[in-house]
Amino acid sequence: MALDFQSLAELEVLCTHLYIGTDLTQRIEAEKALLELIDSPECLSKCQLLLEQGTTSYAQLLAATCLSKLVSRISPLPIEQRIDIRNYILNYVASQPKLAPFVMQALIQVIAKITKLGWFEVQKDQFVFREIIADVKKFLQGTVEHCITGVLILSELTQEMNLVDYSRPSAKHRKIATSFRDASLKDILVLACSLLKEVLAKPLNLQDQSQQNLVMQVLKLVLNCLNFDFIGSSADESADDLCTVQIPTTWRTIFLEPETLELFFNLYHSLPPLLSQLALSCLVQFASTRRSLFSSPERAKYLGNLIKGVKRILENPQGLSDPGNYHEFCRFLARLKTNYQLGELVMVKEYPEVIRLIANFTITSLQHWEFAPNSVHYLLTLWQRMVASVPFVKSTEPHLLDTYAPEITKAFITSRLESVAIVVRDNLDDPLDDTATVFQQLEQLCTVSRCEYEKTCTLLVQLFDQNAQNYQKLLRSPSGITVDKAIQEGRLAWLVYLVGTVVGGRLTYTSTDEHDAMDGELSCRVFQLISLMDTGLPQCSNEKIELAILWFLDQFRKTYVGDQLQRTSKVYSRMSEVLGITDDSHVLETFMTKIVTNLKYWGRCEPVISRTLQFLNDLSVGYPFTVTYILLKKLVKIDAVKFMLNNHTSEHFPFLGISDSYSLSDFRCRTTFYTALTRLLMVDLGEDEDEFENFMLPLTVSFEAVLQTFNNNFKQEDVKRMLIGLARDLRGIAFALNTKTSYTMLFDWIYPTYLPILQRAIERWYGEPACTTPILKLMAELMQNRSQRLNFDVSSPNGILLFREASKMICTYGNQILSLGSLSKDQIYPMKLKGISICYSALKSALCGNYVSFGVFKLYGDKHFDSVLQAFVKMLLSVSHSDLLQYRKMSQSYYPLLECLTQDHMSFITSLEPPVLLYILTSISEGLTTLDTLVSSSCCTSLDYIVTYLFKHIAKEGKKPLRYTEAPRAGQRLFHFMQQNPDVLQQMMSVLMNTIVFEDCRNQWSVSRPLLGLILLNEKYFGELRASLINSQPLLKQEGLAQCFGNLMEGVEQNLSIKNRDRFTQNLSVFRRDVAEVLRTDGSTDTCSLDMMS
Repeated sequence: MALDFQSLAELEVLCTHLYIGTDLTQRIEAEKALLELIDSPECLSKCQLLLEQGTTSYAQLLAATCLSKLVSRISPLPIEQRIDIRNYILNYVASQPKLAPFVMQALIQVIAKITKLGWFEVQKDQFVFREIIADVKKFLQGTVEHCITGVLILSELTQEMNLVDYSRPSAKHRKIATSFRDASLKDILVLACSLLKEVLAKPLNLQDQSQQNLVMQVLKLVLNCLNFDFIGSSADESADDLCTVQIPTTWRTIFLEPETLELFFNLYHSLPPLLSQLALSCLVQFASTRRSLFSSPERAKYLGNLIKGVKRILENPQGLSDPGNYHEFCRFLARLKTNYQLGELVMVKEYPEVIRLIANFTITSLQHWEFAPNSVHYLLTLWQRMVASVPFVKSTEPHLLDTYAPEITKAFITSRLESVAIVVRDNLDDPLDDTATVFQQLEQLCTVSRCEYEKTCTLLVQLFDQNAQNYQKLLRSPSGITVDKAIQEGRLAWLVYLVGTVVGGRLTYTSTDEHDAMDGELSCRVFQLISLMDTGLPQCSNEKIELAILWFLDQFRKTYVGDQLQRTSKVYSRMSEVLGITDDSHVLETFMTKIVTNLKYWGRCEPVISRTLQFLNDLSVGYPFTVTYILLKKLVKIDAVKFMLNNHTSEHFPFLGISDSYSLSDFRCRTTFYTALTRLLMVDLGEDEDEFENFMLPLTVSFEAVLQTFNNNFKQEDVKRMLIGLARDLRGIAFALNTKTSYTMLFDWIYPTYLPILQRAIERWYGEPACTTPILKLMAELMQNRSQRLNFDVSSPNGILLFREASKMICTYGNQILSLGSLSKDQIYPMKLKGISICYSALKSALCGNYVSFGVFKLYGDKHFDSVLQAFVKMLLSVSHSDLLQYRKMSQSYYPLLECLTQDHMSFITSLEPPVLLYILTSISEGLTTLDTLVSSSCCTSLDYIVTYLFKHIAKEGKKPLRYTEAPRAGQRLFHFMQQNPDVLQQMMSVLMNTIVFEDCRNQWSVSRPLLGLILLNEKYFGELRASLINSQPLLKQEGLAQCFGNLMEGVEQNLSIKNRDRFTQNLSVFRRDVAEVLRTDGSTDTCSLDMMS
């Protein structure tokens, strides 16, 4: 080794800066040095030096990191070198079993990566990298430390095989993972279970740390085996309650042995909490085993063993006092009902006893609401699914849910009410503040609560009356104690939420007229509470009660308002006696009165305002000739609605004000308000321009005020805030105007008087996204030709006028935003990319809207169209390719815009300078491989338009014209560019072929369209690609692949007619299926060669 100790010292300093240094500059330099080290030809020798002579763990970690990056490269090291690295690391960890855990982990990761990437590689007719399990068995025969190392290697290998590397073809990953599953995974699981049996067979010394560590690592190994993605479904980990473990059929024998389940239940009872929760995690996966693995008698027996285990845990509940164990056990119970039907559960001998124990466990859990609150979700999931299954049970065995479900509901209700006093007095976090969790739990409870509904209803009526009376006494009391009042308000908030929940539960469970009458009883009380609270405003106000009331109103709306079947519902009989509410028309009046009251008095409370406006928005959605439209007709006759339509000013609704007490983000709710209000206006608007002018009067007054004060430097902040509010208001109005007549009224109102004001605002405050974003979004909304609303009359120039205004705004913003210079990573999206993406969306809407004839601009010498296209290019060149794809909104606005430009404006694309054209084509090439189907499909379409344009030009050039015509210069420019950059199209053909052959291609039709043109333009290169793929396969497969490629072009002609394209698309579908079939069988080929990109 030709390296001296000075090199070692330098490397160790590098490690210190990289891993524990606090100086950012030094760390960045160290990262650069690390990249240089990886690329250095001496990398391996330096890693060896660090491992053998390094004085710190960080030196060893640096070596492991370098090796990991080295073996993960797309172009791999020679096979002999990788074998040497693997053997060296195996010997190294064997000789030093007490390495720092993070170093051990990093080194084992290198072994796992080498094994995965070389899984199909052959040397001397042997799969050389599959000997890992035999190597690990040698570790298992050594000391406890060696045993732990061996288990860690298997565990890391299992995880690595399951890990999808999105930089490589997914088909390769699946092939390796499937082969590993079939060849090794079962053996690993059997080995792990045998190690656990050995542990249980001996007396456990829980004080021995290394013994504990071994058991932990073996349990983690079993869990990794059971968590393996057996069928390539890549299940979303957040969808925990829907998971089914697709155990391979070859594992049946392991699962049919009762000893397997018994082993893990015994481990749970024998091990300390940190380890026992891992045993429970394994049992969760056992409980989730796919049903089809067993025959019916086997499934019943397996379920019986699971239920016996549950019974044993609940009879000895000491371990459940640990939050980890408790959480995993709750997951275990939920999975039982996910995978097994209620009819199967009731047939189990121990069912009556176990359901009693589970009910008691649930009640206790609900009563201790502060303990592991995140686990309650699983218990409620179990009961919700059990109760929902009751109508489908055919078994004669009693399910006993009518006994226990009301008890669960009662426990939930009483525990939540009792929690309020503790929360208020001890100043704890209020569960009601976490509305997402509250809503989730209530939606689960709504099904459970309707089982034996009479009991639940009686309880709620009793509690509501009692708490409402206490609250009224406190309100009347001259010296109302604040703490007692807060407690009563918290309880009432919970009760209103609960009433809304049980009323909403009517839609999830079979109901009778008596149940509807009970809903009426409960609803009366909430409506009376609304009346009490609103008459006492603003003194008698409570945010939590208001939010609960809005939840109740929304549940009542979904259940009893608008449906024709509810007209005779018994819910209204009781409400008519007490409140005079006889049908849904009266309820709508109550709704609207409540909405107006909230908007008047709760202007400074954003949660109440936003939830109120969302409720108003839901009420305002209606389509002609539907039940919802009939409701809209009723709504506009209500006095409260007429009041809103005539008085939408900050004087009546403070949240429309612009005072400094409102943050700019609070202005967002104004868009929702005006969308709902304009929908209501549209019901009877017709062509009445006077009514529209009256409706717009408050906005007219505001704009006139802005006009007068725009040049007054003393009030710039007020003007800015007013403009932000106006832009959000107008966007809401524009969104709701979906007819030509109504949109024309808005256009005539805003142009030409007020649009220039918005232009000046963009000029002045271009560096403030809080101001520019609402204005740009308004312009993007105005450009949307939704429902053909922008198809103006043939005599109207409005379409062109609107486009000119948009062009001015985009050019102004584009030129100004580029003057900001370079921005930091955290600033680049809010300050620049967000605005650019909105400009692109607006431009795309204009280009695709079919309301502007763009040829007119050139004909009459108007520069607006050319200017906006140049602004598009300038903004685009200021954005890196990585940012284009990294920010979703950016990519989802740029690529569809590019699609429009290539479809209708190829003369512009071909006129671009070569570097700009290369930038655009590179962006298409990179977008083809993205996981976002919208983006990749847009790229395919854009590429198809470019290729078709080029193909047609070449075809015309090749023909002898009947009359002399000058060759189009645009086509010539594109042709010369492609001649100078032939690799551009070749690269894209490689990408598309790779996608078809090796990837999970979700937009096959889109991919097929440009591919034919690419093949016809690059037949020679296509032949090389085909030969490369065929020759990379074993001889046995080459003939089959050659046949597939032959069939691909069968019947395909040398043109791009629609008929010819369709034929190619059909052939490609067959080709993809046939190639997959040929490549499916294991062959002794290096999978790295199965990639045309390499």
